[in-house]
Amino acid sequence: MGTLQDTFNAPFIFWADWKAAFEDEEFVKVFSSDILENYILKKRWYGGKASTLKYIEVVDYFKIASEKNTYYGVLIEVNYKEAFLQHYFMPVAFMAEDELDTKTLIAPVTLNGQEGYLVDALHQEDFRKLVFESIVNGSKNEAFNVKYHRGRSLPKDTKYISSRFMGIEQSNTSIIYNDNLVLKFFRRIYVSTNPDYEISRFLTERMKFKHTPSYKGSVNVAMADDNITLALMQELVPNQGDAWKYMLEAVDGVFDNLNAKKIKIDKLPDLELFKTIKINSIPPEIIDWAGLTLFLRIRTLAQRTAEMHIALGGDTTDTSFTPTTYNGDYTVWLKNRLIYQFQNRLNTIENNLHKLDGFALELAHQFLDKKKEIRKHFLNFDWTQLKSERIRIHGDYHLGQVLVNGDDFYLLDFEGEPESTIRDRKVKQPPLKDVAGLFRSFHYAIYATIFNNKDKYPFEQEDLFKAGELLFNYMVGVYLDTYVEKAQEGNLNIGYNKEIAFLLKYCILEKAVYELGYELNSRPRWAVIPLRGIASIMGY
Repeated sequence: MGTLQDTFNAPFIFWADWKAAFEDEEFVKVFSSDILENYILKKRWYGGKASTLKYIEVVDYFKIASEKNTYYGVLIEVNYKEAFLQHYFMPVAFMAEDELDTKTLIAPVTLNGQEGYLVDALHQEDFRKLVFESIVNGSKNEAFNVKYHRGRSLPKDTKYISSRFMGIEQSNTSIIYNDNLVLKFFRRIYVSTNPDYEISRFLTERMKFKHTPSYKGSVNVAMADDNITLALMQELVPNQGDAWKYMLEAVDGVFDNLNAKKIKIDKLPDLELFKTIKINSIPPEIIDWAGLTLFLRIRTLAQRTAEMHIALGGDTTDTSFTPTTYNGDYTVWLKNRLIYQFQNRLNTIENNLHKLDGFALELAHQFLDKKKEIRKHFLNFDWTQLKSERIRIHGDYHLGQVLVNGDDFYLLDFEGEPESTIRDRKVKQPPLKDVAGLFRSFHYAIYATIFNNKDKYPFEQEDLFKAGELLFNYMVGVYLDTYVEKAQEGNLNIGYNKEIAFLLKYCILEKAVYELGYELNSRPRWAVIPLRGIASIMGY
């Protein structure tokens, strides 16, 4: 197995013993500079690829030992030339070559005469088993302030059977245990409780909300003023994939019907955006075209979303979850954020006009012509007129965060918007912001279907766009009818019609402007989707 060695230069040699490695200045210095800098840049979960790395520092570590091995949980701080920093969590193992469960190595090292390799400990089954058993036992590591918490619904006698990685590595790393539990290790960490842990535990243990994977346990490090969440364990929900995949297939079927059923797009009855409609009031021509199933599923999803919001706003004792009203502080926070973001998107669009053509270019010019009106709309947030309440929300709600389970849905991933600071993600917001996120996701599914199947539907693109907007308005109408009714039944104060329409328009505009920056930077051809969304909301 000499090939392992060949991928590196000579091993790093240290006098320290592994059991005291992180107390050894020389080891820590070389580990954080030469070893980590080389390793971390290649990792999928590393979020600093667009910035210039200045230096890495080990800010803290803890030890956890099995019968056979000592492991370290290492908290690192990555400093950037652009004058900001990020924190990451890395479990590290030192293994002799014959003990390796993996070919993914950090570096070959010799410690106190012993040859071996530093590896990400998650790749070692012994470590995965150790973490699992620590959670089941609810262990505390007093020396390092590490708390393993067992959730109420995880039996005390749960035995370790097996563990494996879940799918491809994303910004976090998920391990499936016993084929029925999933432990998500947060790679990028915050000196604050992770909202995913906080909301998952609250929904499961406090509010008994059934349509999210139930909270089973966690690993946290207690700091002087807050906790750092390192890992979250939940049940593994049987599913048929996410709702984004489901929606793409459903919408493809709807567009196929245009030709199969010889539907005249111009003759289809219209529906005003945000006008609620009951399923049994949808015109027969629309049902004939789009089918009933899609609308029934949308109604279920609206019900689950409303139930999630009722749960998130349903506690009067836990201050981080009690509903609150609008005020001047929130308004200043909101406007500052949005005006900054809007200005950023204006600059991006002006710099990227040369990448656009046809309809997208036309819409981009309209957007620039209307920039004063759009900015004014963001500044027109008058909190004194709002009677509804703000609650903790999902914060990054779209079809990709919803699992399909038969005819039903599970809602997951409460980490919040990736671009936002951890503090901003915990700000109480209008629940309609989540609804707006889902509506933008519906809009995306429709346009992605049109773009990805250009040669499949025998219609002009403009006609497909027209049919798509019409379908969108009916999807939104059906969703809103159920959502508003369920929210009000559950005493969730989302305001009356005028306020609902104002907040929805405001939040959808915010989401579409946010998306615009992403599309212009990564796939300009798709900028037409948020631009079209902005145009229909602003009514130009």
